[in-house]
Amino acid sequence: MSYHIDRGAGQSAYMQLYRRLRGDIVSGAYPHGSKLPSKRLLAESAGVSLVTAEHAYAILCDEGYIESRERSGYYVSYRARDCFPGVDAPPLPEQPAVHTEGGEFPFSVLARTMRRVLSDHAEGLLVKSPNNGCAALRQAICDYLARSRGIRVKPSQVVIGSGAEYLYGLIVQLLGRERVYGVESPSYDKIRRVYEANGVVCEALRLGADGVRTDELARARATALHVTPFHSFPSGVTASAGKRAEYIRWAQERDGFIIEDDFDSEFTLSSKAEDTVFSLEPDRSVIYLNTFSKTIAPSIRVGYMVLPPALTDAFERRVGFYSCTVPLFEQYVLAELLRSGDFERHLNRVRRKRRRQQEGA
Repeated sequence: MSYHIDRGAGQSAYMQLYRRLRGDIVSGAYPHGSKLPSKRLLAESAGVSLVTAEHAYAILCDEGYIESRERSGYYVSYRARDCFPGVDAPPLPEQPAVHTEGGEFPFSVLARTMRRVLSDHAEGLLVKSPNNGCAALRQAICDYLARSRGIRVKPSQVVIGSGAEYLYGLIVQLLGRERVYGVESPSYDKIRRVYEANGVVCEALRLGADGVRTDELARARATALHVTPFHSFPSGVTASAGKRAEYIRWAQERDGFIIEDDFDSEFTLSSKAEDTVFSLEPDRSVIYLNTFSKTIAPSIRVGYMVLPPALTDAFERRVGFYSCTVPLFEQYVLAELLRSGDFERHLNRVRRKRRRQQEGA
């Protein structure tokens, strides 16, 4: 059975395909228990991508029209007698695809992972998360950082929280409000506002072509320095290797700390990942921060920080009593995306797309 996709309909291909399949299931063209075409066959007959076909099937699974059987395919689970007669439900609102600034994270992959987590963990998702985050996600982050960034740490150094802004507050309570916190100028304004809302004084330090200027670092009163070494917003400045080493010397000379905000480095166009400040000094003075809000979707309010071993005991004493602010379900979903390789495959797709755009510019 073939399906025509109208490219000028003003409706996404996956929603058109979903509605046509649903219509055939409800009408009995595909009776209860019958097997549907494979994703590949459906994609070829409709002239769409495999991801589009998978997305259409995922929505039908979510709504109970069909079920997926491992290594077997998709089967119709809808039966007319299970439904109330005579009710013509209004069309469903179109579900927007999940976008990041760098590209689109496949909704079908996210939905499939969520279903797998619900099936695998069941009632276990209802228990309270460990304060620093569940062991599965912290281990998955350690493995990912080792593969992708050359950062080798233990799960005990990783803290999970609901986004970078929440983690900034924990850092203030860890390092102390008596410190002056240096921030890049210009920088994302919310960084300064969150720090000041936590009761600390911020000092704006002007950026040069390769990071915070040397004369600004020398005059600064700050003993905690928040930097975005890769592609700082809004300037786009990336710190040179020499500047990253200078940040570490600056912290050592002042008995200070570097807060490394690495929010955009996964989308680097370089074949080699940028060296992090943390990887240059992993033992004492650098706290590494990253989130999944940019790489997966803005609605994924999950971030993590990696503490140097010198700060893990102090963290447990001062702020380790806080409950984790991320539900277990979301943590297990992210752990599975990292473990399965789906997360890194998405990053690679975005990088390839950006390289093609740059080459064509």
